[in-house]
Amino acid sequence: MPPAEPPDLATLLPSWQLALRAERKSPQTVKSYSDGVRRFLAWAEETGTPAVLDKPTVNAFVVDLIDQGAEGATVRSRQLGVRRFSAWLAEEGEIPADPLLGIKPPKLDQKTIHPLDEDQIRALIKACQGTDYRDRRDEALVRFLVETGTRAGEVVALQVADVDLNKGIAVVRRGKGAKGRLVPFGSQTARSIDRYIRVRRTHRLADSPALWLGDRNRGGLSYYGLHWALKGRAATAGIEGFHPHRLRHTMADRWLSAGGSEGGLMSVAGWSQPDMLMRYTRARASERAAAEARSLNLGDI
Repeated sequence: MPPAEPPDLATLLPSWQLALRAERKSPQTVKSYSDGVRRFLAWAEETGTPAVLDKPTVNAFVVDLIDQGAEGATVRSRQLGVRRFSAWLAEEGEIPADPLLGIKPPKLDQKTIHPLDEDQIRALIKACQGTDYRDRRDEALVRFLVETGTRAGEVVALQVADVDLNKGIAVVRRGKGAKGRLVPFGSQTARSIDRYIRVRRTHRLADSPALWLGDRNRGGLSYYGLHWALKGRAATAGIEGFHPHRLRHTMADRWLSAGGSEGGLMSVAGWSQPDMLMRYTRARASERAAAEARSLNLGDI
């Protein structure tokens, strides 16, 4: 009996995306996984390589990404998407077995992301000063992100009903790994969000349940809309190499520098493993340790 023809991966991609949504994967996760498969298929076409899911082919795809200068996290994400797709094909009976079972993910470079210092934070907030809709929104976003370290995807998913300004609590309904949590914030952030909500009432879509709305009467603020808005503010503030995710690193550093506990930080940030704590606070660990050592006065004998 002749071997079965390999499945048409591009045709099956929409079905996999539907399955991911049925599993309640976040839109960003669905996009990230899908991007990996689409990039694999594009690479296969560009190089004349049969789009076959086997270890040698996928490893060649990964090597090419690395040779093209892709970031380690991007390479890992692309490979993960292809692995997840292969596993789904096997589960659905589209292929007899998962040929990528046991393939190792590429190692990530230990990149150190430096948090913003206090002057940079103030400059970023100052860059949002103003009374129009975008100014109020962006200042509230900056203050909320700096204080809570909430992920960008979690922020744009917030609804009006998820934020209690009097209690200083926001409810992240569905964080990474489909886990919810409470995120506390202080009075200055609450005041900034209140100012935004008041000017938000003039928005054409003010009745939308989404807390953060786009400008020019657009609907909910998108993941990429958030990035573009804050990158523009950072450019005005003169902050180079800015990415909104740096605010999560900034919050983690400020928390520990202020004497906050590691357990409390993990809870607020939504981390279940301590290795994430080390990853996000590595940049200034030695400075915090030096400050702690001085406060201990161990030389007073």
